[in-house]
Amino acid sequence: MKIAIHGRNLKEDTKPYVQELFQELAAREVEVQVSEQFDISLEKSSIKFQKYPVFSHFKDIFDADYVFSVGGDGTLLETVTYVGAREIPILGINTGRLGFLATTSPKDVRKAIENLFNGYFTYDYRSLIHLDADRELFEGLSFGLNEFTVTKRDTASMIIVHTYIDGEYLNSYWADGLIVATPTGSTGYSLSCGGPVVLPQSNNFIISPVSPHNLNVRPLIVSDDSVISFEIQGRSKNYLVSLDSRSRVVDASIQLAVRKERFRACLVKFDGVNFLHTLRHKLNWGTDVRN
Repeated sequence: MKIAIHGRNLKEDTKPYVQELFQELAAREVEVQVSEQFDISLEKSSIKFQKYPVFSHFKDIFDADYVFSVGGDGTLLETVTYVGAREIPILGINTGRLGFLATTSPKDVRKAIENLFNGYFTYDYRSLIHLDADRELFEGLSFGLNEFTVTKRDTASMIIVHTYIDGEYLNSYWADGLIVATPTGSTGYSLSCGGPVVLPQSNNFIISPVSPHNLNVRPLIVSDDSVISFEIQGRSKNYLVSLDSRSRVVDASIQLAVRKERFRACLVKFDGVNFLHTLRHKLNWGTDVRN
């Protein structure tokens, strides 16, 4: 079996579990490749591991059976960019905080690997959002798992985002910005801007304004078969365009549109872990702090 691993800086309390991860993979004679960023983090840590081949670009990953993401949800979003159209199944080991996507506890690393080898899991496919622009912005990685955003820069005045669905005029958003989120991204930036929580397989996009200056403007759910295009206007000449955690500065002349990506992200899901359970656990639904 071949497994590629991506991770970020390791916290002290998670190092024993990462050590256990490498010991378990070595015991099972797994062929391992690690990301350059994770390799640097491992070198700085006290973790004992053999020197593995390193990848620094999505084209460098070998023909892995699985990719492990060691970190929080942000790390898993980065892992998705390494996997891309290959749809290699991703296992998220949560050494971060919230963990809507990386749902495997580091304490369960050994059990997770055992389940992986025994086939005790299913695949959870998540739709991605694709950005079309009239110039290259993200070096061939014009997709994201959570959301696309266009926002003002720094303390600049508000912007106006003229928005169209399949070429038909929708609205002009006078706001600090606009988010188009996937169902997976509905629990991210969109949620903090008042957007709804949407179940992962809902086949929708959520359009959510960021701090709208017209209070009667509300988030809107549209089919992910739609093509959503934008024209940006404002006092500033430059704006910020983002796909998940990756951002680029653009000027108002740029042509932008988003649509559903042709491929998906494939997450490994073990028995007993589902989206509704994660919602209740992470958002403390059904918990009364008075009791």
